[in-house]
Amino acid sequence: MNRSFRLLHGLKILLLITLFLAVAGYVTMRLWNWLLPDLFNLPLISIWQALGLLVLSRILFGGWGGRGHRAGWARKRRQWKQQMETRLECLTPEEKEKFRQKMEGACTGPAWMRRRSPETE
Repeated sequence: MNRSFRLLHGLKILLLITLFLAVAGYVTMRLWNWLLPDLFNLPLISIWQALGLLVLSRILFGGWGGRGHRAGWARKRRQWKQQMETRLECLTPEEKEKFRQKMEGACTGPAWMRRRSPETE
């Protein structure tokens, strides 16, 4: 790639990031100043305070992450499922049936919420 093209591309990305932050800060400021002073008697805020609120909410609540958090949860669920499957493979059919019955007894709640075993379907 040409060096000037890379520089231009980098400046374009920097401009888009700056524009996104400005719009996000402006929208946050407008929503705050429209709702919260009347509802909770809070003061009006500036755009810099709105950007600070966005950063603080990102730190506290972990938003803007895309699929990162959910993907981590799905990975842990997959690992747990694989561990359970490997443990169940070692059981005899009688032990599997006993385990299934024990798990059905442990599940409280209405019958329509319980999973059906593949044999009954």
